[in-house]
Amino acid sequence: MARTLTVAGLLLAMACQKPAHTGEHPVRIGFSMDTLKEERWTRDKDLVEQRAREVGALLDIQVANGSDSVQTKQCENMLAKGVDVLIVAPHNGEVAASIVEAAHRKGVPVIAYDRMIRDCDVDLHVAHQQNKIGEMQAAYALKHVPKGNYVLIGGAPTDYNALILREGQMRILKPAIDRGDVRIISQQFAREWKPEEALRITEDALIRTGKRIDAIVASNDGTAGGAISALEAANLAGKVLVTGLDAQKDAVQRIVRGTQTMTIYTPIRPLAFGAVDAAMRLARKQHVDAPDRINNGKRDVPSILYEAIVVDRSNVDQTVIKDGYQRREEIYQ
Repeated sequence: MARTLTVAGLLLAMACQKPAHTGEHPVRIGFSMDTLKEERWTRDKDLVEQRAREVGALLDIQVANGSDSVQTKQCENMLAKGVDVLIVAPHNGEVAASIVEAAHRKGVPVIAYDRMIRDCDVDLHVAHQQNKIGEMQAAYALKHVPKGNYVLIGGAPTDYNALILREGQMRILKPAIDRGDVRIISQQFAREWKPEEALRITEDALIRTGKRIDAIVASNDGTAGGAISALEAANLAGKVLVTGLDAQKDAVQRIVRGTQTMTIYTPIRPLAFGAVDAAMRLARKQHVDAPDRINNGKRDVPSILYEAIVVDRSNVDQTVIKDGYQRREEIYQ
């Protein structure tokens, strides 16, 4: 069974780790990001910057704004400037394989950050338990709505994480579907994780069922928000179970108001810090302890996977607010 790292254990290890001061030149890290449009990605950026400063690394961050060609060009530029290691949060997990190949031609290792890079020899994968998160969303939905009409809203089909989440969701839902307890009304993917795509999918499902929807398994908080907009227009907000992921501020606000049922909290600090620490070791050709393996279509990629936490109205204060991830006064306006 794959071993995962607890947040508490990782933070303790990080607290004990001191920046290395040697005669070597500072490690140069390139961080290629798909987007900063969602709240969580600004947290990733800030925390990667913080950890890079703490360990004395030189950091170059480039944001592709959802463009494969821009991301590829930005990575080529960082490689030309002589980065020692690349951390890549890919827009398209398949297209980004060319980034890995280009980096390896220069002897530069690559870490797939949060999203897997497909069909290549990527050196390391640092992420949350995406497969398990999909299972957690579906299990929560089944526990609270064991029978009824379900709508599944996935993320961007170009994002491998969206496919992994759907696999996890279906693994839990399939027995209930086979029994006839659950009927899947729609199981589409929202282009670029856009809320307006989720709104359209939900509106279509409401029309086709005569507003008879019992649960919406939305794969992240953005798509949950789009679905809830459609439910509000149909006077069904708070009457239909809606899942999410990322514990964004607006999503947690919806949870305490009762229009979104739950989200999955994936602490960003251990992910960002872990990626930078692993990048330092890879750049110095040191061993990285990666206890898990995730197949990317070509190989079983050494992976470091972090735990996720279910958040609903019962534990908002004990999770995202206690950790300082969200501020209480902003959640309970």
